[in-house]
Amino acid sequence: MTALLWILLPLIVAAGSALLSFYIMQAKLEVAVAKEREQMAEVTAALKHQEKMLDEKVRAAEEATLRRAFDQFLADFRVEERHYMRENKSVFANRKSLILQERLYFRTVPISNWIEHEMVVEEGTDARALASQASVFNTRSLSIDEVRQSAKLLKGGQSQAARTA
Repeated sequence: MTALLWILLPLIVAAGSALLSFYIMQAKLEVAVAKEREQMAEVTAALKHQEKMLDEKVRAAEEATLRRAFDQFLADFRVEERHYMRENKSVFANRKSLILQERLYFRTVPISNWIEHEMVVEEGTDARALASQASVFNTRSLSIDEVRQSAKLLKGGQSQAARTA
C-alpha cells in the first residue's frame, strides 16, 4: 500500500498542479478578454462620436452652402427706380406731383412692369423722403403691429383652409 501511495502521490500532485495552472491561465484569459472588450468599447464609442461629429459637420456645411447660395440668389435681385416732378397748372391751382416709377430685375431681366406712384408734393416737402416712403420694393423693416397683423392673417387663412378641406 505504501508503494501504491508513492506511485499515486506524484500523479495526484501533478493533476492538482495541472488543475491549478489551468484555473490560473483561465483567469488570465478572462482578464485579457475583459481588457480587450473594454478597449473595443472605447474604440466603438470614439467611432460613434466621430461619426456623429462628421454628420453634424456635413449637415452644417450643407446648410452653410444652401444659405450662401440663397444669399447669392437674393443678391441677384435689384430694383430700378426713377422719379420726376410733374406740374399741373390750372386757372385756380398749381399742383406739383412726384411721379415714382419702380421696376424689379433679376440680374438683367425685368420681372415686373413699371409700377408708378403719383404723390402730391406740398411746399417744403423732401422729395427723396417721399419717394422712399412710397416705394413698393424698399427693404424697410416691419413694425411689431404689422408682424402681428400678418400673423393673424396667416392663422385665419390656415384655419379657413382647414375648414374647407
